[in-house]
Amino acid sequence: MNNDADVPNHRMLLSRGEFHDALREAFEQAASRGCRELFISDPDFSDWPLGEIAVVDHLTRWAMSHRRLTVLARTYDELPRRHPRWVAWRRQWDHVITCRALDAGDDLPVPSLLLAPGIVTLRLFDPVHYRASVSTRADDAVRAREHLDALLQQSVDAFSASVLGL
Repeated sequence: MNNDADVPNHRMLLSRGEFHDALREAFEQAASRGCRELFISDPDFSDWPLGEIAVVDHLTRWAMSHRRLTVLARTYDELPRRHPRWVAWRRQWDHVITCRALDAGDDLPVPSLLLAPGIVTLRLFDPVHYRASVSTRADDAVRAREHLDALLQQSVDAFSASVLGL
């Protein structure tokens, strides 16, 4: 029998594989347990598994009209090249997704993190050596949300779901 007391509420990740597995698991938890809001943030998402079929399936299970996915990046240039499946999913679910970007001239660092409030906070601290943490602690979620809110206030709409031309 699984006892919640046996499950650690915070652990360190020490490799790229562990970080990617934690991302996949966090998307799965958001889908299975549900959360009203989901936040993902990264300078460009080039090294996230967003285009994987399982990740897109988890996001599809999670997405409903009363839910909101907020995406923050420095640039979205890599998404169409590296994650076309996610880009197609984004077009379909545009009504629940907000994509924001920090101005290229702004020197604020964009954190690599996934926040599913009440479920999990996943943060990559060192993208070179893939040092990260995954936490279910409420105080970690609050700090991550406050940091994201401050950055989102300085961001602009970005990465339109469709390109309109004349």
